[in-house]
Amino acid sequence: MAIVAAIGGVVSARSARRTKRQEKRDDFLAISTQQGKAIERLEKRVQRQETEADKQRERIGDQDEAIGWLLHRVRLLVSHIKKAGLEPPPAEPMSERAARYIHHMDV
Repeated sequence: MAIVAAIGGVVSARSARRTKRQEKRDDFLAISTQQGKAIERLEKRVQRQETEADKQRERIGDQDEAIGWLLHRVRLLVSHIKKAGLEPPPAEPMSERAARYIHHMDV
C-alpha cells in the first residue's frame, strides 16, 4: 500500500507541477524565440546585401563616368590627329559586350 501511495504521490506531484498546457506553452515560447533569432539573422543578412548593392551601384556609376571620360579623351585625340593632317590608326573591332555600353554613350 505504501508503494502505491508513493507512486500516486509522485504522479500527482508531476501533474501539479507540469501540465500538458504548460509544456505546450514552453514549446511555443522556445519556437517563438528560435524564429525571432532566425528573423534577426535574416534582417542582418538583408541589410548587408543592401549595403553591398549600394556599393556596387556606386562603383558601376564611377565606372560609367570613367568610360565616358575615356571616350571623350579618345575623340579629342582623334580630332587632334586629324587636324594635324595625319590619319589615326584604325580601331580594333569592339566586342559585343563592350558595344552594348559604348554605342549609346555620347560624351
